[in-house]
Parts: sequence; structure tokens; C-alpha cells
Amino acid sequence: MEIAKIFSENLPEYLQKYETRIPYNHLKTIDAIINCRTSAMGGKVYFCEKCKKYHYSYHSCKNRHCPKCGSDDSGKWLKKQMRKLLPVNYFLVTFTIPEELRFICRSNQKLFYSVLFKASSEALKTLLNDPKYAGGKSGFVGILHTWTRQLHYHPHPHYIVPGGAFDIEKNQWNKANSKFLVPVRALSKIYRAKFRDCLKMKNQKIFNSIPHHIWNSKEFVSNSQAVGKGDKVLEYLSNYVYRVAISNNRIIKYGNGKVTFKYKPSGSNNYKYQTVTALEFMRRFLQHVLPDGFQKIRYYGFLSSAGKNVFDKVQKYFKIKANKIISLQKSKFLRREKDICPHCKSKMRYFASILRKPRAPPNFLLETISKKYQQQTV
Repeated sequence: MEIAKIFSENLPEYLQKYETRIPYNHLKTIDAIINCRTSAMGGKVYFCEKCKKYHYSYHSCKNRHCPKCGSDDSGKWLKKQMRKLLPVNYFLVTFTIPEELRFICRSNQKLFYSVLFKASSEALKTLLNDPKYAGGKSGFVGILHTWTRQLHYHPHPHYIVPGGAFDIEKNQWNKANSKFLVPVRALSKIYRAKFRDCLKMKNQKIFNSIPHHIWNSKEFVSNSQAVGKGDKVLEYLSNYVYRVAISNNRIIKYGNGKVTFKYKPSGSNNYKYQTVTALEFMRRFLQHVLPDGFQKIRYYGFLSSAGKNVFDKVQKYFKIKANKIISLQKSKFLRREKDICPHCKSKMRYFASILRKPRAPPNFLLETISKKYQQQTV
């Protein structure tokens, strides 16, 4: 079962119910998902000499929220990050915001996501720079997630952090405590204060609309856990770097306006199942569409582009060759070659191209997109 089918069949009703509240980037995502790898996108025709059959290969939409796209990019990202791993212990650090704040966050995503990244990353850098814990320049990568396993809205960044920091003056690596990276209580307090101050600086009006008691909330939480050499957690997070909240293979059943999908509760390896209406499924899915141009992956310290000189010194300190090759297990990201016959596996011959249709969206979606575009340009 494909998410595109659910969207296509329930779109008219969804537009009727939410039309005035649907963001423009949601409409573009809907259009991309429905048309991805269909004749509307254009493509190529191949002929198999052995089977004597024609095979059609349609173009992808390349939308980062499409459940069919992104697997190739995930594999490339994983290999690149694996090459940057240091021979130290790693930690996975996660930051959350109070539930009361999520509704405001969802209505002001670009602002709050930026504040979330800035406050959490600066809190981490502050403690890692403290001589009591590491006392040097750190380097880590952050990835924003916005969903729970049941597709509810829960924005939280994950950081993959090496257990230590580099002292530039002494040209040495200062190792952090092997049991914990930094004290999470202190980290949470710094994070909460920086979140408050950053939001106030960026948007005084929204800051003033937030109840004062929220800034005393203990739900500004940071969590840190040791993850060994970092390779396993990188592989796990790579599933979500260029993927969306739910993939097609988690859809168990669809019919009569209802969708059943599977999920694993936190801390369990057993699947549970949830059934929601098709409209509710679409709503949950689309609330995780990111603002246009927003970068959900961020690099800090010596892993940022500005920190390349320091990272070169770190690699030299650990005697790591910059061009080392990391061997990975058989990649689950590899896709079937388009010119290989899906039946007999013989190489096919290119036959013709299919032009992309000039008006791919259905009329009712096109009209809604046009209205939204006009509203944005007024």
C-alpha cells in the first residue's frame, strides 16, 4: 500500500475540510507525493530483448518529504559521516520542549526550529568547553526530528557527539567521562535559559504570548546516552535524514476511509497497530513537512565548514587519513538499476523518453495551489 494512493483518493475531502488552513508548502508536497514516479513526471521506456517487453521508468519528484525518494541521499550521507568518525566513544544527546509549547511551535515552525537548534547546540558547546568536562572545541552533528512513532508532533533534535573536545592551544584531545558526556541537569538548565533568551531576541511578540510559567518548566529536557563508536547510531539516524515520518511499508491496511499502520513503542521490539481516518493520517503526516529551505541537518564546531582547519588537526592528532575508506554492510539504500529488467535481470535497451505533463496536478489541487500562491504574492 502506498501513501500516494491514500493522498490521491482522499485529497478532495481533505482540501474541503482544511483548505483555508493548508500551508503552501503542504500543497506542493501533496502534489509531489501523488505524482512521484507516475507518467505525470515523465520518464523513460526500456525494451528487454529477452522478455520482448517494454518497461517504464518514471522520474522521481525529488521532494524531501516523499516516502519514495531520498534513499540514495541517505546512503551517501551515511558514508560521508562514517568517514568523519573519530576513534573515541560517542554519545547521543536529545533535547525536547514542553508539550504546552508545541502548539505555538507548530504554527511558527521556522522560528522555533531555529531557536531549538541554536539553544541546544550552544548549551552543549558551553559545557564541553568547560575544563571540568572536556575543556576544548567540540564537533558534532544535529538532526531534527518532529514526530513520534504514532506520527504525533514532537520536535526534538538529536546530536551525535564524540566523547571529548580538542584543546587547540595544547594540540591535544581531552577525553570526557566515559560514563556521561556532561551532567544533563546542568545541560537542561542552560538549554532552557538559552531557548528563552534566543526566542525573546528573535521575536518579542511571540515570546510575550507564552505563559511565564513555561520558563520554569522541567520539560525542557536533555538526555544523553552512550552509543559506543557511533557507527550504529549513525546508521539508525540515516533512516530519517532524508526520509519522512512514515514509509509505505508501515501501512498495513487501507479501506473505507481508514488507515492502519504499525509502529514500535519506545523500548519494545514488538509492533503495535493504530487505525485512524484517512484525513487524520494525512493531517499527521503533513504536520511534519518542514518549512521551505529549512536545513534539518546542522554541523557544529570542528565538523562545521568553518571548523575544517581544526578538524584537520584532530584527524592528524588521531593519525587518521582524510581519505580513509569505510567498509559498510550491504547497503539497504541501494536501488535497482533502471536499465535492468525486473523479471529476467537482463540489461534492457533504452527505447524512448516520456515528457513530463505540463499540468500534473489535478484541477482541484491546481486551483488551491494557485489561490495560495496568489495570497503569498499579494
